[in-house]
Amino acid sequence: MGKKILMIVGDFGEDYETMVPYQALEMVGHDVDAVCPEKEAGETVKTAIHDFRGDQTYLEERGHDFEVTATFADVDPADYDALVVPGGRAPEYLRTYEEVLDAVRHFFEADKPVAALCHGPQILAAAGVLDGYEMTAYPAVRPEVEAAGCSWVDEVTVDDNLVTGQAWPDHPEWLAAFLDLLGTEIDAGPPAVAGE
Repeated sequence: MGKKILMIVGDFGEDYETMVPYQALEMVGHDVDAVCPEKEAGETVKTAIHDFRGDQTYLEERGHDFEVTATFADVDPADYDALVVPGGRAPEYLRTYEEVLDAVRHFFEADKPVAALCHGPQILAAAGVLDGYEMTAYPAVRPEVEAAGCSWVDEVTVDDNLVTGQAWPDHPEWLAAFLDLLGTEIDAGPPAVAGE
């Protein structure tokens, strides 16, 4: 049975880290509400594509317009089974909204599954929920999450209710770990062949 999942998104969140988890979770039967403070259902956020080309940091290019599917002010985190926090630049400003931090705290206080990727843990650090966790994030965020009380691991990590990854190249392992935490069984049987 599908879970009800809240995804907190914002302008210039990483495109792959927003679009891929949203679509993958919906594909396997979960119901995902993507929300952004000060945005109504049907409005969009702009995404950014972060590429790794051998520089000391990522290159950022304009991504897509991603539609917000619910109005943040109307959602109650208690109605959701899990939380997804994508990365990109959005977490930098989303962590300044007290309602975002309150929503994050709910999922930790209720011990519900949380998946955070890349810069997403900046929001978790600002919410004060990382103390004692073992986790990862985008390497440039390491000092921030360690200062919030966690211990650093250099790979996709599951610790209690929290699944973390470093960036979108971690999607296969990160999403698989999150689906496992959600109790999602995947039947990847052979694809249907037309005419058979």
